[in-house]
Amino acid sequence: VGLAVVQAWQVFARYLLNASPSWTEPVALLLMSTIMMFGAAVGVHREAHFGFFLLIETASPRVRRALRVYTRLVAVGIGLLLAIRGGQMFMDGWDVRLPGAPLPQGMVFLPLCLGGALIALFAADRILVERDLPLAGPATSQSAPGAPAPRESARTPTSHTPESPPARG
Repeated sequence: VGLAVVQAWQVFARYLLNASPSWTEPVALLLMSTIMMFGAAVGVHREAHFGFFLLIETASPRVRRALRVYTRLVAVGIGLLLAIRGGQMFMDGWDVRLPGAPLPQGMVFLPLCLGGALIALFAADRILVERDLPLAGPATSQSAPGAPAPRESARTPTSHTPESPPARG
């Protein structure tokens, strides 16, 4: 919502007021990177990220478990790298002003730091707790824990249940 408001103000000010505000572009980029990093963290939480889906589906249970742990460890490593390096760049850029906006330059790295930490946390949670969600591939037959059962097809008015015989007529 915030990104849409900032972009709408930029278009309104540029084309109707003929005075484009300088702060809208850096703020829009900051909001977009925030959305992107939190979306990546959600993808890791739902296990809709990089994986060996075809290989996992055809592997034995022991190999399947090893591959899942491996992909989760890779996600933890990448998340930690993003969090640590993002935090370092956040701190290094804190004293520099962001061109066009009244924010420190380091703010552009805050989403990288927070998103990386969430990615590492969610991937580590999957390793420690071992809650396997269905794979994000097209050929899955598992259902997520706690997901509602598939609905039965609606009965037509002419169908009958075992308790009542079919209508005569």
